[in-house]
Amino acid sequence: MTPASEQLPASPPIDEVRKSTVDGVSVILPVLNEELYLAHTAEAILSQDYLGQIEIILALGPSVDQTEKIAQELRAKDPRVILVDNPTGRTAAGLNLAIAQSKYPIIVRVDGHAEIPRNYITLAVEILGKTGAVNVGGVMGAEGVTPFERAVACAMRSPFGVGSSNFHTGGSAGPVDTVYLGCFSRAALLAVGGFDERFTRAQDWELNYRLRAAGGIVYFDPRLHVTYRPRPTLAALAKQYFEYGRWRRVVTRHHQGTVNLRYLAPPIALLGILFSLGLGTFLAPLFFIPAGIYLTFLIAASVAIGRGIYERIRLPVILMTMHMSWGAGFLTSPRTLASGRQ
Repeated sequence: MTPASEQLPASPPIDEVRKSTVDGVSVILPVLNEELYLAHTAEAILSQDYLGQIEIILALGPSVDQTEKIAQELRAKDPRVILVDNPTGRTAAGLNLAIAQSKYPIIVRVDGHAEIPRNYITLAVEILGKTGAVNVGGVMGAEGVTPFERAVACAMRSPFGVGSSNFHTGGSAGPVDTVYLGCFSRAALLAVGGFDERFTRAQDWELNYRLRAAGGIVYFDPRLHVTYRPRPTLAALAKQYFEYGRWRRVVTRHHQGTVNLRYLAPPIALLGILFSLGLGTFLAPLFFIPAGIYLTFLIAASVAIGRGIYERIRLPVILMTMHMSWGAGFLTSPRTLASGRQ
C-alpha cells in the first residue's frame, strides 16, 4: 500500500459508486507557489452556477511566495474554503490529504493555475450521472498571455505537438484512457486507494488506469473546457516535457501493456535524429537526410498551425523542444523512480 492509501478511509466497493446521491461537491486543489493565479482560480470556483453545496479544499505545500497568505485571506472571506497542510509539497500527497478532508460524494480536481468556466461543475456532475462514469474530464485548453506562451499553447493544442490525445486536441465524447483534471466519484477514488504518492508526475494517468482496471469508465467530454496557462520560457517548457517523458516511462514499468506508438514516437525520433547527425558528420552527408526530413516537418507543421509570422518563427523550436525533451526523459528515466529508492 502507498502512504496515500493509508491516509484514506475505507470505502464501498466500486460497483456501488453509481448509487451515490449527489448533494454537493468537494473541489480539491494541490497548491504550491501559485500567488499569480490562486485568487482568480478560487473566484472562478466560488462563482459556479452549481446549485448544490461546494467546498474548496486547498492542500498547501511549502510555497516560497505569497501563496499561503492569499490562501489564508480566501479562507477568512469565505467559510467554504478549507486549508490543509501538505508538508512534502508533492501533488499526489496533497490530493490525498484533500480527499481525506472532503465530505461530499463528488470530488472535482482543479489546479491552482487553472480557470474553469462558470458552468463547469454543473456540467461535470451531470455528465458523471448520465454516463455512469467514475471520472469525467474535458479539454486542457492551453491559452497563453505572452507571444511565447501563445505559441506554446498553439503547439499544445495540435496533434503535431502532443499527438492524438483528446484532452489536448479535442474530439468526440466517450470513454478514454485518461482525462485532464477530472470530476470523480469519491467512492471510486477511495476504492482504488487514491493517488499513488510515489508518482511525482503522471499520477492522473496512473490513477485512471487503476480506475479502469477496477471496472470503472473514464469519460471525455469536450464541453468541459479548462483554461491552462503554458510555461513562460523555453527552459521551463523543456523541463516540463522532460519530466513528462520520465514519468510516463515509469507508468509503463508499473503497468505492462500501457505503452503505445504515440508514447514511443518522441524517443524514436530523438534517437533517429542523433544517429542521423552523428552518421552524417562522421560517415557521409547522405545520413543527414532523416534529420532534414524532421526539420522540414517542423517547418511545415509550424506554417500549418501557426497564426502570424512571429508565431510561425517560434513554433519549430517549441515543437522540437517538446518532442526531444519528452523523448530524452523517456529514454533516461531511471528504474529507481517511484520505487522508493530515488
